Amino acid sequence: MPSGAFRNLLYGMGGVENLLDSLGGVELGGRMIDVHFVTFDCAQPYELATFWSRATGWEIHPDDGKEDDEVLLQGKPNLLFIRVPEGKSAKNRLHLDVTGSDGTTRDQEVERLVGLGAVIHEERRDPDDKGWVVMLDPEGNEFCVCRAAYEKS
Repeated sequence: MPSGAFRNLLYGMGGVENLLDSLGGVELGGRMIDVHFVTFDCAQPYELATFWSRATGWEIHPDDGKEDDEVLLQGKPNLLFIRVPEGKSAKNRLHLDVTGSDGTTRDQEVERLVGLGAVIHEERRDPDDKGWVVMLDPEGNEFCVCRAAYEKS
């Protein structure tokens, strides 16, 4: 059963159809869709949301708590963490590519993210300083840290 902010969004608006309508989601007749959530299946939603909150600076929804099965991280797009019974069994088919902001470099972000609990999974940096770093969040989800546009100029 949905809990916290996700429950409030879903049931407080009369179900999925009303939720999508209220958020400007799926609409027939030529309109494109909007992405409202990127969802992570995980064992510990609040703990994983906390890692990503520290990584992005985005806030965990105030209605969500440590015991909730769904935890919403408010950003662009929103990240939703949902408790599932099974562990991760293969490489992600979808992952986030992230860059530094406010002048931080790829390498500074890799160091900062390691300090938050991520691990370097695959080194893809080239000798000419191009490339990226594949990292794993605390539950083993892959994400890539790339150079920001300002690093390339």
